[in-house]
Amino acid sequence: MRIEREKYLNDLKIRMHNGLVKVITGLRRSGKSYLMNSIFFDYLKNSVGISENHIIKFAFDSADDLALIGEDLIEIEKEKRKVDPKKFMDYVKERITDDNDYYLLLDEVQNLGSFESVLNGYLRKKNLDLYVTGSNSKFLSSDVITEFEGRGDEIHVFPLSFKEFRQVYSGSDDRAYEEYSLYGGLPLLCTMSTDEQKMRYLVTQIEKTYLKDVIDRHDLRSNSNVGELFNVLSSGISSLTNPTKLEAAFKSRKNVAISRQTICNYIEYFIESFLISKALRYDVKGKNYIDTPFKLYFEDIGVRNARLGFRQVEPTHIMENIIFNELRCRGFNVDVGVVESRERENGVVVRKYYEVDFVATLGSQKYYIQSAYDIPDEEKWSQETKSFSKIDDSFKKIVLVRSPVINRYSESGYLIMGLLDFLLDEKSLNR
Repeated sequence: MRIEREKYLNDLKIRMHNGLVKVITGLRRSGKSYLMNSIFFDYLKNSVGISENHIIKFAFDSADDLALIGEDLIEIEKEKRKVDPKKFMDYVKERITDDNDYYLLLDEVQNLGSFESVLNGYLRKKNLDLYVTGSNSKFLSSDVITEFEGRGDEIHVFPLSFKEFRQVYSGSDDRAYEEYSLYGGLPLLCTMSTDEQKMRYLVTQIEKTYLKDVIDRHDLRSNSNVGELFNVLSSGISSLTNPTKLEAAFKSRKNVAISRQTICNYIEYFIESFLISKALRYDVKGKNYIDTPFKLYFEDIGVRNARLGFRQVEPTHIMENIIFNELRCRGFNVDVGVVESRERENGVVVRKYYEVDFVATLGSQKYYIQSAYDIPDEEKWSQETKSFSKIDDSFKKIVLVRSPVINRYSESGYLIMGLLDFLLDEKSLNR
C-alpha cells in the first residue's frame, strides 16, 4: 500500500535547488521519512532521471547506515553521544566524484554532531541540494531559523488528510469519514485491520513517543502534570479557553494546583511538538488579534480520541477540528473570528459579539467558514449565519454541513457545502 502524498511531493519539487536546506517537519509518525526516502527518492530517480549514485541517503538512526562510516548504533546509544561529523563528511566526500548535481537526503539529522555547521557548510557547495528530517523531541519548527542561520526552508507534513485516507479505504465515503474521525490519519494505521490494533497503536504512541518527547526535551522527567494537562486539553477541543479556565479545570480533576505560567509553558511544548495548534481570536471589524480566550485543536484527531479512551467522541467538535486541520494543510492561516455589533434592546444600545468558527486567509484569499453538523430548521440556520450578517466585506462566507446537502448559495449569498465535498476537493472553496 502506497499513499503518494502529492501535495508534499509538489512542495519538495518547487523547492529543488533553491539554495536552502529543505527541512521536513511534522508530528512524529506522520510520514516525514517515507516522504523523503521513498516518494521523493523515487521521483528523483524515475521522473528526473537522477542516478542512484548521485542521491546520497543516510539515516542517523540506522545501524546499517552508521556501519558505512564506521559507527556503531549500540555504542552511540550507550555512550549517549552524537555521530562523529568528520566520519560522515568523509563518507559524503568519497561519494561526490564529479561536478554534477547531488541530492543529500538525511534522516534524523539531529543525531549528527554539529549538524548545523555541517549542513551550513554543504550549502556553499553549488552542486549539493539538501533535504533533512528530524525527531520532534530535538528538532522542531521553532528551531529551524536559528539552527540554519535563516537558511532553512520548512515543509510541514500533516498526518493523512481525509482525501489521502480515502484513497486507501475500501468502504463508502461516509464509513471512511466515521473511521477517520475516530482513529485519525497516522499513516501506519492504514495497514491495521482491527480496532484493537489501532487503539493500542495510538495509545502507545502517546505514552512512548509524544509525551516522552515533551518530557525529555524540556527535562520534565516523569512529571505527571504533563499527562494530566494533556487530558484536560483533549476534553476541550474547539472550545474557547484560557490559562485561568484550564487552571480551574486541572484543579477540579486532580485536586492539585498548577500555576497559569506552567500551563502556558506546557501548551507551548505541545504546540512545538506538533501535537496541538492554537487558534487566536480575530476581531473581523477591528482587524486585530485578541490573545485570550483562544481555541486549541489536535493535529491528529485520533491521538486526541485515544487519549480519552475513545469515550468522549463528540461529532460536532471533532468535525470542527478536522476542518481546521484541512484548512491548515491547504496552507491557510486559520483564526477564530469575532464580530462586534451594536444593537438596540428595550430602547438601549448594547454590544453583542458573534463568533465565526474560522477566518481562513491565504495571501489575498479570505473565507469566513461556519462548521454545522446539521441544520434541521430555519432557527438553526439563523443561528449559524448570524455572524455572517454582521460582516460587511465581500469575502466568501461558507457553511459546512456534515449531513448530505446539495451545494448551493442561499438567498443571502452564503455557500452551503457538504463536509465531504469540502474535504475531498481542494478547490471546493473557489466554487
